[in-house]
Amino acid sequence: MSGIVVGVDGSSHSMKSLDWALDEAALRKTSVTVLAVAPAAASIWGIAGQFDPSPETQEKVKKAAEEFVKEAASRHGQQQVTVQTVSGVPADELIKASENADLLVVGARGAGGFARLSMGSVGSAVTRHAHCPVVIVRGDHAD
Repeated sequence: MSGIVVGVDGSSHSMKSLDWALDEAALRKTSVTVLAVAPAAASIWGIAGQFDPSPETQEKVKKAAEEFVKEAASRHGQQQVTVQTVSGVPADELIKASENADLLVVGARGAGGFARLSMGSVGSAVTRHAHCPVVIVRGDHAD
């Protein structure tokens, strides 16, 4: 999976990240792989664990990511974008994907609810553990 890998989760920050990645890919003349993760972590009665998402959840994540990419690609012309969906912990899956990427792109914050943080937990984890350069795309100050 060489080229640019961008993590998306449906948030406005990940849309900005995808837009940035598509622009950068056009400049570099390289490919873009969009990675959408069906979360495989849950907490039941205060006990955290790994649980595989249902096939229905995985399919919903895949379809949502494909629509997300279609919308972004329409703004950027006809670029070749590969959509890959996996199940797991988002930061872990992005770090794995970075092993073969030239550049990893994520939003400053994702779909989580801590709007005052300047960088979310996924961005924080990937900047510390990625195997390639990482770009954190900030949102507007109004976000």
